[in-house]
Amino acid sequence: MRTFSRIFLGASVLLFAAVAWSGDYKKGWNAYSSTDYATALAEWQELADAGDMNASYGMGLLYGNGFGVEMNDDLALKYYGAAAEMGHADAQFNLAVMHQNGWGVPASDEVANKWYLLAAEQGVTAAQVSMGRYFAMDFLDSFDPIEAYKWFNLAARLGDIDAVDKRDFQVARMSPEQVAEADSRVQAWMDDHKTLFADR
Repeated sequence: MRTFSRIFLGASVLLFAAVAWSGDYKKGWNAYSSTDYATALAEWQELADAGDMNASYGMGLLYGNGFGVEMNDDLALKYYGAAAEMGHADAQFNLAVMHQNGWGVPASDEVANKWYLLAAEQGVTAAQVSMGRYFAMDFLDSFDPIEAYKWFNLAARLGDIDAVDKRDFQVARMSPEQVAEADSRVQAWMDDHKTLFADR
């Protein structure tokens, strides 16, 4: 039985590899960027279903926006979820947005923030701004001006113009000690993510 299982798994891997070669992610992305969604779908479908992270993200874009297909939150969640679980930062962000807004799932800030944080840690500035906003809400138990400033400042340093105003508004409401602690956290994060700042 064990021998059969191993042979079966090996055959499955070979089958998925063959399927993966039948599509071209870059060709699909170029088609998507040119609004040729039918070609994007044709290139990505089999790749995504075989477990390709980038193609799964692409399929999420198609179904999440109704580009070339009927908008389908269930399928968007499926494909974004698959890519997000594999570490695709933009898929993590889009999945967070769907959970925050209750698109296809019950709205949940807790689940949204889980995905926002993962995307923010990979340098997605929109996710960093979302984390900053979450901590900046002084009517929530999660209110933490130091964390709010940290995320706004990181997004600003990575080039998000919107984050600059949010950071500056936040800092005007903080004590010098809070700002010093926040700057310390920003520096520590930057030291741990040097590759994101290499060209800046």
